[in-house]
Amino acid sequence: MLLRRLITASSSYCTHHATYLAPFSTLYTFKSTDRKDTWSRIHRFTCTNAATAPISVTELESTLGPLDTTPTLPPPSPVVLVISGPSGVGKDAVIRKLQEKRPDLYFVVTATSRPMRPGEVEGVDYFFVSKSQFEEWIAASDDLLEWALVYGEYKGIPRKQVQDALQRGTDVVLRIDVQGAATVRRLMPDVVTVFLVAESEAELVQRLLDRKTEPLDKMLVRVQTAKEEMGHTGKFDYVVVNKDAELDKTVGQLEAILQAEKLKVGRRLGSGS
Repeated sequence: MLLRRLITASSSYCTHHATYLAPFSTLYTFKSTDRKDTWSRIHRFTCTNAATAPISVTELESTLGPLDTTPTLPPPSPVVLVISGPSGVGKDAVIRKLQEKRPDLYFVVTATSRPMRPGEVEGVDYFFVSKSQFEEWIAASDDLLEWALVYGEYKGIPRKQVQDALQRGTDVVLRIDVQGAATVRRLMPDVVTVFLVAESEAELVQRLLDRKTEPLDKMLVRVQTAKEEMGHTGKFDYVVVNKDAELDKTVGQLEAILQAEKLKVGRRLGSGS
């Protein structure tokens, strides 16, 4: 494609300025005799024929041989996007909105031993299992990509979900707490990590209070833990402020991060991120 553009441009210019390519070629550093010879043939072929008739690809190939029609780059490798942040920052709401906008992504469902909250759906929000079942998975070692004990309850990522999606070439989104994000980073160095934050500490605490799901003693633990988790912001690749009533903006920024990661050279050439 690049060669076709070169011939088209030079053909047009040579119609009026037959010497256009000569000074340009003196600025080009040729790395081999073959490349310099190829340039000379293009120069002669283009400027000789441009004034009389347009150059066709067939005519060009008769001189240079068949042009390669394979894609310049292979498809990018799939991205594993980790979304984390302190309790109450709105991770679940962000994930749900992102699911609506990007059904092409695979959203891993976290397993937890905590009780189901009102409005939550089994297999959609979480896989709800007993503590004994979760401890069996931990003992098996290979069943979970990562797990943690959070506020006295287990949470973890079933390994098979992630492996199956990546094998299909599908981008994967993980919703993990700060501890889990660090574990996944060690196991999968190419993951892309995003830390969600609220506008302020006061706003974060208000969101926790608005849940009305826990007594004072547990709420105090959550607030203190959230304050400590904010200290890990610098360990993530990206930080996104999830402002109140600006959910669409937050999700748009996550989509932009995904797009930027897909455009990285390493994901096209197979050298990681």
